[in-house]
Amino acid sequence: MGNKSNPNFKSMRYCQGNKCHEYRTKDRIRGTKGAKYYSTRRRSSFYYSDNFCSLNCQNDWLIKNIEHALDHFGRTTEPKQVLCDQAWYKLCNWNSSSNGRNDYDHYFVNDLLGQRIPITEQQYDDKNITQPNQIQK
Repeated sequence: MGNKSNPNFKSMRYCQGNKCHEYRTKDRIRGTKGAKYYSTRRRSSFYYSDNFCSLNCQNDWLIKNIEHALDHFGRTTEPKQVLCDQAWYKLCNWNSSSNGRNDYDHYFVNDLLGQRIPITEQQYDDKNITQPNQIQK
């Protein structure tokens, strides 16, 4: 049994799927002989948005609540845009050379500008470098 005063203790929570208790799986069966029932799953952690025990439960909740959530948090009413100078992303391609050596090529790519700039593996791994103009020459 866990101790709530322990910082590593993770309390058990229930799946938020509004139909979780209706899915007839053996791990949802609770109660004693003669008084059994299906129950919402209880876990210390969930895979789906950390609130749902399955994709079915997540989708059930979304179908029921998506309109309300969009009305509450706001709907997109105009297209969002990424301009040319903000459209850079990092790309890593695996290649095999004729001498049997396998290697990776690293790039900054901007499809809007049609540019591909080679970078080092260290520059590729550096989360602070997000555009080619941040590279020290």
